Amino acid sequence: MTTPPDDFDPRPGEAVELAPGIRRVLAPNPSPMTWRGTNTYLIGTRELAVIDPGPEIEAHLEAILAALRPGQRITHIIVTHTHVDHSPLARPLARRTGAPVLAYGGPDAGRSAVMSRLARSGLAGGGEGIDASFRPDATLSHGERIAGDGWELEVIHTPGHLGNHIALAWEGACFTSDHVMGWASSLVSPPDGDLTDFMTSCRDLRARRWEVFHPGHGAPVEDPAGRLDWLIEHRLGREAAILAALADGPATAGELAARIYTDVPAALLGAAERNVFAHLVDLAGKNAVAPERELSISARFARQA
Repeated sequence: MTTPPDDFDPRPGEAVELAPGIRRVLAPNPSPMTWRGTNTYLIGTRELAVIDPGPEIEAHLEAILAALRPGQRITHIIVTHTHVDHSPLARPLARRTGAPVLAYGGPDAGRSAVMSRLARSGLAGGGEGIDASFRPDATLSHGERIAGDGWELEVIHTPGHLGNHIALAWEGACFTSDHVMGWASSLVSPPDGDLTDFMTSCRDLRARRWEVFHPGHGAPVEDPAGRLDWLIEHRLGREAAILAALADGPATAGELAARIYTDVPAALLGAAERNVFAHLVDLAGKNAVAPERELSISARFARQA
């Protein structure tokens, strides 16, 4: 993770205009995983789309509704992924507004074959928590366009942080949710997160020209290309560190995390272990490492010649 800048400290519940037709309302759920809280976005001028209603907090629901100006109504509720800090408020907001809930799918949608096998073996997700009961009213597909009065969003499937994760493009801006943030690198925690998919999604976004990213947590990212380059290089650096550590002999993800993440507080070492395991799964897929027995978070991994 990078050190969060001190100058991003908006007031929860206050609608802040970021650009014409784009407002942000911060949810009151700060934590080590969410930083100041979840960013909820209101898109449009009359018929509005709400991106990521956030956690089920009554005060945040009321803040979203209070942000509506005369003549405005919510016509679309879009969930970028089903972590508990992004999706649970979607259904209460839908009941209050009559707007449909749109998403890539339920909690398991978009999960890769290897992650599906890990989930069937009993590995549970770690970190932010899954909204297991989430079901959208309609599912979205990669490349689909969602239109309202004066706005149109392009759906970009960006699995990696979660299999059902999407980003949403509007002209030169992209709502990247938890895939690209300025204050931290994205958590990739198997079986919900998949590093192979994450790197592919980063490179897919990097192939396009962007003016700004609006993330799920933190301030707008004003240098999208530079941030994507940093994320890719950061992960490649972690991969190199893991391979270097394994040169001394086989090790588990937990052992590797303790040796590599020397600057991480003890409370975050569990997340670090998940990140290392995500790398090990990716490296196993490239035949660079192999588990001594079956693939699992407790397995010892060895480098392959």
